Amino acid sequence: MVKAIVCVTGMPGSGKTLVARCLSDRLGAYVSMGDVVRSRAAELGIEPTSENLARLAQEIRREFGPDVVAREVSKSFGSLSGVVVVDGVRSLDEVSYFSRIAPTVVVAVHASPRTRFERLRRRGREDDPHAYSSFLERDRGELELGLGSAIALADIVVVNEGRNPEEVCDEALRKILGVLSGVLTQG
Repeated sequence: MVKAIVCVTGMPGSGKTLVARCLSDRLGAYVSMGDVVRSRAAELGIEPTSENLARLAQEIRREFGPDVVAREVSKSFGSLSGVVVVDGVRSLDEVSYFSRIAPTVVVAVHASPRTRFERLRRRGREDDPHAYSSFLERDRGELELGLGSAIALADIVVVNEGRNPEEVCDEALRKILGVLSGVLTQG
């Protein structure tokens, strides 16, 4: 049984996946919201560019509801126990859905736009922008999904810029344990 859910959010390139994976190494299971959209794109034969994935994410949320990706991700929870770290939460609707399953804490990972753009350029995933203008367009699309609200109302904020990733993860973990201390110590 899932004891608690840690939702990690942040703008593209903020380092949320790095933080989410580090947290899952220390807390429990890891699941990715983005994998649901990328998997759906593959099923439909859609090339996984940032524009295509953003469009698909908007379309499936419009058609099936704003929490559809959270609902899909949660299907894997039946085989999990303890703390589940969810990478890539995009909206308060998704947070609300997870909150109905187990106590939930939202961690926002922040980095400046220039830092994020450079990280995405170096990462080189198919859906990463190559020009700053397309990066800004991608950010606008993410904000339209409700990402800004999820970040603004996060329980915990960590800055992932000019620091060792382990330090960022340690800070997030300390704060999470503080928020979830009562939940995690219950039998």
